Amino acid sequence: MNELDTIKISFSEHGLMVLNVILGFILFGIALELKKEDFINLIKNKKTTFVGLSAHFILLPLLTFTLVKLLHPPPSVALGMILVGACPGGNMSNMFTHLAKGNTALAVGLTSVSHMLAIVMTPFNFSFYGGLTTETAALLKTIHLDIFDVFQTIVFVIGIPLVVGIFLNYKKPLLAEKLKKIMKPFSLIAFAAFLIGAFAGNAKVFTANFTTIMPLVVIHNAIALSGGFLFAKLLRLEFRDVKTITFETGVQNAGLGLILIFTFFNGLGGMAIVAASWGVWHLVSGGVLAFYWGRKTTA
Repeated sequence: MNELDTIKISFSEHGLMVLNVILGFILFGIALELKKEDFINLIKNKKTTFVGLSAHFILLPLLTFTLVKLLHPPPSVALGMILVGACPGGNMSNMFTHLAKGNTALAVGLTSVSHMLAIVMTPFNFSFYGGLTTETAALLKTIHLDIFDVFQTIVFVIGIPLVVGIFLNYKKPLLAEKLKKIMKPFSLIAFAAFLIGAFAGNAKVFTANFTTIMPLVVIHNAIALSGGFLFAKLLRLEFRDVKTITFETGVQNAGLGLILIFTFFNGLGGMAIVAASWGVWHLVSGGVLAFYWGRKTTA
């Protein structure tokens, strides 16, 4: 067994509570951006919506599993990759889409719907693909993971902030508009500070395994971005929609992954380092791509 399958990332219950609150604020902020027109737009553009959600919940988990089979990382690292690939899109995908001159309304709608679907799809994809290889299945058995407990946690972490945000946006649109301007920068700064603290508190573990984990994260993220891009291009979507689906597929909610890892896997080293590294790297890759597309005038 690899060392990454046994080491734990130290994390207090207080720290986990803080992470839950931060993620709640992020999802609350996403819900505040939703408008009725966003849902209408998704319904009207059925093909684009289908492509975006399929890329996220069918294509990306399949690509992730294929990568795991090809590269044979340590089981805990493989589970971390599978979990990240099963998570819904990160809220930074909306900002990157806007900077890249993509379809921002589509991005907001897809991010919100992907989080709603994630209540079912994230535990399903994780348990399904995690059980397909002998090594990861064996590791899951040693942890005695109850997939229904994962489902309940995701309902609490995702469902409640989204419902509250949508309700407030519907009942008090002026208040929602004011809160929206505060929530996004606050939640992003708080999450960045949390990641920095997590890295600093476990610096030895992260640095000792950097050369093992980071190349896998970079490759995985590149495949996610390019997979979403090629899938949307093959299905002949408009270029601005292609940009949106690229970011929706390649920018993941690593915060949710970390909550699940610290709640159910006791901060298992390989999984935690993968998710934390994704949380940093997809900001770099997404930002560079958004800057490039934002300056590009033609497809």
